Amino acid sequence: MKAIVLQRSLESKIQLVQIPKPVCQPNEVLLRIKAAALNHRDEWCRKGLYPNIQDGIVLGSDGAGIVEEVGTEVDRALLGQEVMLNPALHWGDNEKAQGKNFEIIGMPRNGTFAEYVAVPADRVFPKPSHLSWEEAAALPLAGLTAYRAVAVQGKLKAGEQVLVTGIGGGVAQFAAQFVLALGAKLFVSSSSPEKRAAALALGASDAFDYGVANWSTAALESSGGMDLIVDGASGDTLSQLMNIAKPGGRLVFYGATRGNPPHLEARKLFWNQLQLIGTTMGTDQDFAEMLALVDRLQLKPRIDAVFPLKDAALALDRMKEGIQFGKIVLIP
Repeated sequence: MKAIVLQRSLESKIQLVQIPKPVCQPNEVLLRIKAAALNHRDEWCRKGLYPNIQDGIVLGSDGAGIVEEVGTEVDRALLGQEVMLNPALHWGDNEKAQGKNFEIIGMPRNGTFAEYVAVPADRVFPKPSHLSWEEAAALPLAGLTAYRAVAVQGKLKAGEQVLVTGIGGGVAQFAAQFVLALGAKLFVSSSSPEKRAAALALGASDAFDYGVANWSTAALESSGGMDLIVDGASGDTLSQLMNIAKPGGRLVFYGATRGNPPHLEARKLFWNQLQLIGTTMGTDQDFAEMLALVDRLQLKPRIDAVFPLKDAALALDRMKEGIQFGKIVLIP
């Protein structure tokens, strides 16, 4: 079968190869991939910034397709079913945080940038009927991360004001949809005028340019402050985000693309009773709740671009440049 594997000796750091079709273990299903979506962890693997990376591993965490084979311990009723993946493995028994054995499909276990992938049978879920293959593939990792950030860790309530930073990326666009779906007032930030305009068209009340000096002052004046802020950048933006938060506000972080904050204003933190909260992916319960919300409200991921598998390097470069609005998808 065709697959995209990590190969750090090459300039592109990836390679299209022919490898044997996976063989199902007793508790697994073999999925014929119809679509697979990119995530930033795929780019971090290319850069060598993800733990336990190995050359020759098939990249890709998100996917949707048709069950073609089942292991000896799996219900044969799954054969022929249209499904999508939950790429989170071994969360553990603690709902509050993932265990030490937690991992994500696509590194170090072979992933979805291929014609086939074998996964544990409990990782496949029926594809929502209102979603295309591309939309179903785009949903799992980013959708789960966004749902946990907004609803579980962020404890969003209807009527609250929420800032989702860096609108355009996969997690951010899902977070924005969930904020609106749960009855809150959405605000976004982006340095791109096109992305700000697109967010306003989707229902955001205002969109702020974080590339402008003192943008947080304008954001505070416009909104009156945020009950919840969902951020994937961290870095030197933390202080400005704390300025925008209302007293008692919650700041939920699912990433740190700008690195660690250079400093933390402790007095502002404790005097304003702020909560800084970390989050990542989510539990099986979170995934089930996220799917139920998507199905009930007929929510659809926004697809930025679709590439054939052979053009995976171009797709990854597009994500690296940060010009997408929505998810980037590969088709085998």
